[in-house]
Amino acid sequence: MAELSYRPWEDGDDLTLLEIWGDADSAPAGQFRAALTPATDANPWRRTIVAEDQGIPVAAGVVYSTKLHPARLWVYVEVAKDHRRSGVGATLMTMLRREADGALAAGLVSTTALRTKVAPGTSGAEFAAAMGLSVLQRNRVVEVGPGALKLPMFGEGTEEEATARVQDLATGSVELTGVVGRYYESVNQWDPTGPVSPGLVQRMFLDDLTGAHGALVLRAEPASAFGGDVAPSKKGKIQAFALSYSQGHIEASEDVAASASEVFLGVEPALENDAAVQAVYDLLALITHQYPVLLELDDSMEALSAVVNPMIAVGAAKVRGTETLVVGE
Repeated sequence: MAELSYRPWEDGDDLTLLEIWGDADSAPAGQFRAALTPATDANPWRRTIVAEDQGIPVAAGVVYSTKLHPARLWVYVEVAKDHRRSGVGATLMTMLRREADGALAAGLVSTTALRTKVAPGTSGAEFAAAMGLSVLQRNRVVEVGPGALKLPMFGEGTEEEATARVQDLATGSVELTGVVGRYYESVNQWDPTGPVSPGLVQRMFLDDLTGAHGALVLRAEPASAFGGDVAPSKKGKIQAFALSYSQGHIEASEDVAASASEVFLGVEPALENDAAVQAVYDLLALITHQYPVLLELDDSMEALSAVVNPMIAVGAAKVRGTETLVVGE
């Protein structure tokens, strides 16, 4: 093999490389290919390097920052199959690290720590391990079947009590925006977020462009400030929420039920563990009473994991597709 040359990304490299690489060997690899774009010093910062063999691109790597998770940089390297295990990937990683060091010195980024996503058992996972990246987080897509959980009964089971606890909310609700933002921050403490403003929460989870088209919330039991003999004057605080999205929002395998709704389910992070788990159970039981739902489940979502993992173990919920690992430094 002739000695390879390295240069910055140029327009047209994507078409050449996609033809040489063929299909991505995992969902994360397919997603990262879209990140292979020209360098920028703006926020987010990015550097992309291409390896050429006799003038033909055969490999590429990118390192870039994100506004929402500034504690680590994303990195991705892909090498044509006939050029692997020859040091090309390691060379690209060394060059990308050098770019990150320079960006840190210039004040363009606040860190040089790296992270990436891989699928277990793939060449990408092997390469990441060889580069010293260890598992930070696991993500799975889970389908929960209908009627798997017993419906909750609120209070004496009256319609009035149920209405006080379970409500539809507009996705533009300030109250909903607040709890969704707090939950996102809480389950991402392993990779801390920057400031999550209400506007950012709306753009990420609740705006029409995200595909969000409905929100169901479970509230705490209303309480009166004047004792049990006086009717409550305020609604109970939100304990859990379920946001539904249009099909295609979640990357999953083809064996998902056509009727499965795609849902982001979370809790108020201030809840004690037992209360959080119960709130997740109650809301999940309600939304899966008649139809299946599709959930993204990170291991850091402790309350949701406590409910869903036992269901996976007994077959009441099924992991769809291949799990994704976030690995990093």
